[in-house]
Amino acid sequence: MGAGERKNALTSTGPFKLGTASLTDALIESVRARIINGDIAPGEKITEIRLTTEYRVARSTAKACIEHLTGLGLIRRVAHKTAIVPRLTESEIEDLFFSRSTFEATAAGHLARLRRIPDEVSRAQQAIGLAVDRGDFAESVQADIAFHWGLVHGFESERLSRMYEMISGEIHLTMGQYSAHRRTSPSTVMAEHQAVLDAITAGDEKAACAALTEHIRLAKERIVAELRESG
Repeated sequence: MGAGERKNALTSTGPFKLGTASLTDALIESVRARIINGDIAPGEKITEIRLTTEYRVARSTAKACIEHLTGLGLIRRVAHKTAIVPRLTESEIEDLFFSRSTFEATAAGHLARLRRIPDEVSRAQQAIGLAVDRGDFAESVQADIAFHWGLVHGFESERLSRMYEMISGEIHLTMGQYSAHRRTSPSTVMAEHQAVLDAITAGDEKAACAALTEHIRLAKERIVAELRESG
């Protein structure tokens, strides 16, 4: 990274601001958040030229960002065509949520056997409550993401975490893109999470798995309903 780009990482002059982390990491996080929050809509193109213009970063940094987000499933590139934000089909969503339920129910059951709620999960649940109080949709989505990642991290398996990361981009894409949280009352997601936490605290492995599976099933139904309505 050249001196000019290092300076830009701290004092971005483009229309979108970057933090002080590694410039590539900061760019990835900014674009990821914009996709999840719907600021970059399905079907929109994400090109190196677009990112260099909007963020005033080097083309190599933009390229690394696109490659990373493609790996996560947040954007797609067919053959040598321009990368775009995908819109998942109903069958893709069904497959995605089957995989998600398998990973997360395994983690929830394990935590119930230990009667242990990871700090990451507790903090995320509290953050969701604050976001609900403020009516902050974007923050609610980010906290929800943290809650589910916390369950997976709580399993303390490097391999499970790696496998979950392979589908995490598409999970996050559906959470923001279809605005599933807006199809229910503000406290519903918290209540569904709390049912999982209560079962874990009680050491009831079967109930923890069932509550987690039901939560994901309901989330999937909200997403599919939004998909069908939007045509």
